[in-house]
Amino acid sequence: MPYWFDGFELDADRVELRRHGLIVPVEPQVFALLLLLVEHRARMVSKEEIIGAVWGGRIVSDSALSSRIKSARRALGDDGQGQRFIRTLHGQGFRFVAEVTTTGPGAATPAGPTANGALAPSARARPSIAILPFRLVAASEFHPALGEALAHDLIVALSRLRWLFVIARGSSFRFRSGHQDACRAGRLLDASYCLCGIVETAADRVLITAELIDTRSEAVVWADRCDGPIDAVHALRARIAASVIAALEIQIPLHEAALASLAEPSCLTAWSAYHLGLRHLHRFTRDDNEAAAALFARALALDPHFVRAHAGLSSTHFQSAFLRYSADAPGEARAARACAERSLDLDPLDPVANFTMGRALWLTGEVDRSTPWLERATALSPSFAQGYYARAWADAVAERDRHSIENVDMAMSLSPLDPLFYAMLATRALTDLIQGSTGTAAAWADRAARSPGAHVMISLIAVIAHTLDGNRDRAALWTADLRRRGGTSQAHFFASFPFRDGPLRRRMAKAMDENGIS
Repeated sequence: MPYWFDGFELDADRVELRRHGLIVPVEPQVFALLLLLVEHRARMVSKEEIIGAVWGGRIVSDSALSSRIKSARRALGDDGQGQRFIRTLHGQGFRFVAEVTTTGPGAATPAGPTANGALAPSARARPSIAILPFRLVAASEFHPALGEALAHDLIVALSRLRWLFVIARGSSFRFRSGHQDACRAGRLLDASYCLCGIVETAADRVLITAELIDTRSEAVVWADRCDGPIDAVHALRARIAASVIAALEIQIPLHEAALASLAEPSCLTAWSAYHLGLRHLHRFTRDDNEAAAALFARALALDPHFVRAHAGLSSTHFQSAFLRYSADAPGEARAARACAERSLDLDPLDPVANFTMGRALWLTGEVDRSTPWLERATALSPSFAQGYYARAWADAVAERDRHSIENVDMAMSLSPLDPLFYAMLATRALTDLIQGSTGTAAAWADRAARSPGAHVMISLIAVIAHTLDGNRDRAALWTADLRRRGGTSQAHFFASFPFRDGPLRRRMAKAMDENGIS
């Protein structure tokens, strides 16, 4: 979204600063600094927050920060004396003070405080979150800083999520936890969400409770708790951090989609159109897939550089090819790959872009080539559940069980409410088939086929697993379900699940033959 002020145009999409239509050269860090100050122009931005956003939280000297401020002022024709655009609040931070419009010259819509003292909505495209220090109850003298340590862990980990704007520790740690305080802190920090929590210690146990709050409505979006022995507190910190990150990957998009569904279609932003698209994508029907594609296309029309929308469009083409919604499966496979490549061009460090690229290679049978992309996705975001599932799937169809069970179990543990949970269960069933554990495979396949969102291929996996386990009645039940849903063929199954030509593939084919699936 472009911002206009005093003859200047700051274009976040094109990463350009222009004056009267002519580009003003600025370094990337200077542009990032300007954008941060303009987006948060209704308040002071602390030095720590600038360092977190511009330098990724790395330790930098005051002179490096001063140099970027000086360069930003120079680009705007400002200086430390006039401070017409960037005002210094000594010892605290900086604030952008010129009037800014977001709808073009002459249509002023400056951000500022609302009647109740909260900030007006920011023009930021992605949601933002503030992590407050967790409040200690009956704190142990051995762990007095546990609440702050846990919040710091979450800030560091959440900063790796490319779609979420995380308020820096220097700003969020000025507040302490508590529901009402969290809402007020979130509004003052211009954050759409706030994560807070409580740490309780008693004897040799510690209980950690976390809450995600929408600061706009003061509603609790998600909450969870975990406990463990106090002498294993560091492992518990890691566990709660992984759990929170995986949950936020699901809960914030679901909540944003729910909010977007209440908006007039003509008022959808790129972000809300994208999240409505995700809602349709995960229903796994032909009509919903088409609706998702239209919403992702709309998001891209509003913001052509929206990385996740390109990845979403890739997923619609993937689904169309994988489930044969289109008669031109090869064309859909090419489109899935092209959209994934575009998302990577825009942001090679986005884990979803890497995941989407790896998965697109499945459609052309290049399972081995997909593995580095999927490993990179989980390296970039160690709590990315769908990345672990995809790695397990690739190992399963390649009949490698080296890490398949470990990865799929990790995926299910991280995201038990994931929209792809049925696929995780089915992958677990395939892994057990590789090991010859047909009874266990059949049990996992049953759970997968009964799960929300499970498509026709999952029913076929249940047919195969029960047939190989010798349970003809259960196999017949899932064969009937398969036919009620339109059926499929062996050619389709092995195109979507490209098992190598070996004993397992032949046993699978024989199982399908026995149930009249040719």
